Amino acid sequence: MPGITVAVLTNTAGAHLGAYLEGLAVTEEVESVVVADPSGASEASAKKTLGAKLKSFERDHGKALAEHKPAMALVTMEAVQSPPVIRAALEANCHVLAEKPSCVRAEDFEPLARLADMKHRHLTLALANRLLGTVQAARKLIQSGQIGKIFGCELHIVADQTRLKSSTYHQSWFADKARSGGGHLIWLGIHWLDLAMFMTGSKIVEVTGFTGIVGGQPLKAEDSAAMALRFDNGSFGTMTSGYYLDRGYHSHIKIWGSHGWVQLDPHAGEPLQWYSTKDSPPQIKKYEGPVDQASYTPLVKECVRAAMGLAPPPLTGADSLHVLKTVFACYRAAETGQSQRVT
Repeated sequence: MPGITVAVLTNTAGAHLGAYLEGLAVTEEVESVVVADPSGASEASAKKTLGAKLKSFERDHGKALAEHKPAMALVTMEAVQSPPVIRAALEANCHVLAEKPSCVRAEDFEPLARLADMKHRHLTLALANRLLGTVQAARKLIQSGQIGKIFGCELHIVADQTRLKSSTYHQSWFADKARSGGGHLIWLGIHWLDLAMFMTGSKIVEVTGFTGIVGGQPLKAEDSAAMALRFDNGSFGTMTSGYYLDRGYHSHIKIWGSHGWVQLDPHAGEPLQWYSTKDSPPQIKKYEGPVDQASYTPLVKECVRAAMGLAPPPLTGADSLHVLKTVFACYRAAETGQSQRVT
């Protein structure tokens, strides 16, 4: 089967652009790539990374879509700029992989998800951790009933405060909620919220919480969030999401059930361990498969395969929309002091 053409639609400060270009460069199913960047800033890196795969570099997103008719578009730019570009790609009959959060309000993403469904196109938010071997193994354990009925979960993802101290960061779109949609919760916490739902097979239906700036930096988006979660299976969860460390990450996801528990710890310690009273004798077990680091290359590859009809997408448009609604519901809860339903 011949490969496909992928359009990369970006602009100044498109997040993870280098990783996406690397993923496209090594994905065999990608025959050619068109990069469109009105700023022109990515031209040199696109030529260097993609080599002969770079079919064209354009300054106009619409021209790239109209002239080259890509089967898939990869959109990475400021969140506030993303919705009209995603819409243009969908209207050009592209499947779309979109860097999170792709909007500053869920109401701006929802019509895009509807459009994707109407046109039978995939719309996938770039939540790459779903494809980690440890996550896939944990999901299989949970959904096979190994830990029984889900009782609850605890999530935390804590990154460094150090990055917040530079004047460059203060001026970036990541530090301004009007441009980014939010801070730590929508940039990093969103990954863990998605994984909790993905692994348990249960949707978050109500949230309450707090968000704010605890580190004292001149930011316009939160560096700290704490949430309480209610799932549609009747279980509850909590989440801590913040920039607290000098460097590195502290993170885990722990899920308890009637017959045991599962714990993911991707940044330190055991990547995955679990305990089940269904084992004889019950004992803590450790994951012995390959420990792959979070990477955008598998995500790019799976989205390309999905665009070719060879595999399902890593996330559907509905999955992407629901996790965005969950994040924005937490922001509303923090603003109003009232719990918020996620529908």
